Amino acid sequence: MTQLPRCPLCLTDTPAEHYHQDRKREYLQCPRCHLVYVHPSNLPSKDVEKLEYSLHENSADDEGYVRFLSRLLHPLLPYLSKQVSVIDFGCGPEPVLAQLMEQKGAEVALYDPFFANQPENLTRQYHIITCTEAIEHFHQPHKEWALWLKMLKPNGMLAIMTKRVIDKTRFAQWHYKNDPTHVSFFSEVTFTYLAEQHGFIVEFPSNDVVFMKKV
Repeated sequence: MTQLPRCPLCLTDTPAEHYHQDRKREYLQCPRCHLVYVHPSNLPSKDVEKLEYSLHENSADDEGYVRFLSRLLHPLLPYLSKQVSVIDFGCGPEPVLAQLMEQKGAEVALYDPFFANQPENLTRQYHIITCTEAIEHFHQPHKEWALWLKMLKPNGMLAIMTKRVIDKTRFAQWHYKNDPTHVSFFSEVTFTYLAEQHGFIVEFPSNDVVFMKKV
């Protein structure tokens, strides 16, 4: 019997478990950190990813999109000031969240492997790392996680927005998994595991938002 690939987040040697199968992809779950992830053989190519992202037409003039971002921005406001440095990681082709944070006085850098590929911004440290609707696109999330740990200042914070896995039954009917570029699916259990392993306090301000504060 072929052993299933190891977890791309915690890299445990414990074999993965089958979680779900649809017409296009197989989904696995890590028994250790509980990340749900797409089988590596079903991962999209970079060309497919960039094409999909290019179809997103988000702008600061789109009131619906600004309302969407407010689910992360509003609970983040108490942490933003002129003394706070932020990087919007996975900012996409139109960095609306960065613009909104700058309006609140924060100093905001950008990074996106397709649309703001500025590796020099990854060598600095920040008070806050925001990642809005991007973490679910990570093929090897252990790499981004290790990078974030280096990029966070002492007592820094991760502010992440992504829809969270609830259970197998809901996952089977979940529209979120049908995006071909969505390949890593986190739950409260997964974020809590990461917090315990790496010295964070974890908070869930809303259904799709998680704050992880370094202590």
